[in-house]
Amino acid sequence: MSTAFASTPAGADPSDRAAVFERLRPRLFGIAYRMLGTVPDAEDVLQTAYLRWHEAGGSDVQNPEAWLVSVTSRLAVDRLRQASGERKRYVGDWLPEPLLTGAAPPADARSELASDLSMAFLVLLERLSPDERAALLLRDVFGAGYGEIARVLDRSEEACRQVLHRARLRVREGRPRFEVPLEARHQLVARLLDRLAAADEQALLALVSDDATWTSDGGGKVHVARGLRGSARIVRFLLNVARKAGGRMRRELVWINGEPAMLTYLDGRPFSTTSIATDGGRVTAFYAVLNPDKLRRVEQRRDA
Repeated sequence: MSTAFASTPAGADPSDRAAVFERLRPRLFGIAYRMLGTVPDAEDVLQTAYLRWHEAGGSDVQNPEAWLVSVTSRLAVDRLRQASGERKRYVGDWLPEPLLTGAAPPADARSELASDLSMAFLVLLERLSPDERAALLLRDVFGAGYGEIARVLDRSEEACRQVLHRARLRVREGRPRFEVPLEARHQLVARLLDRLAAADEQALLALVSDDATWTSDGGGKVHVARGLRGSARIVRFLLNVARKAGGRMRRELVWINGEPAMLTYLDGRPFSTTSIATDGGRVTAFYAVLNPDKLRRVEQRRDA
């Protein structure tokens, strides 16, 4: 993981500045999306950053990447502070908007599809304050130095170290003790789909942890199951939903936020995405997004 931003002065020519921004767009989007959890908010932040980049001229910017990362991060922190109040008024549980990533992510930690994009990790980030979230992402995901983080948060480097320490402690409490290989997660989701298609209750129970949790985001626009806990209740719920829908429902394995997940169709249209957390053998948590606003881009990608 890089611990410094590449330094390549930007030219004053508008087309050169536009090319620099487009080259850095995946990195900037990765920061904004992880900070905010929705594509529209991330795109709004990038649009504002782009305008400021052009207003700055570029000729005096010695390190465009550091400049743009700093501006994007500050804008995202400000937007997240505004969103905190909005999310308190959100109906039901709030989950990040799922990104249909299409395939296994590249290993490059600087990519927008890199590790630490999972639904489970993004949910953990909701425990953090905006400053904690920014410090953790910039340092541990994108490899920024403390000087860069200090400029983003407008704090001293020592204060940023303390912010990061608190953030790491909060996230560590909820993270799995070890990383489950991607192939193992892929196989687990594939087995879940097979058992669901066969309506094999006992086989499904063997794949779900006894204390598994189910979190659904309907945004007040779709009726969702809330408060589900335990393998028996979750499995019965999944089977009941499939039985009531009959031939109108089908499920397939897709890649959501760089991880294998389930996409459920109802009457041929995306109805929900379901991401999982696992201990390596069984599912420990389900994250189901049914809010149609958050599924709009999933539907557009599937139709493309």
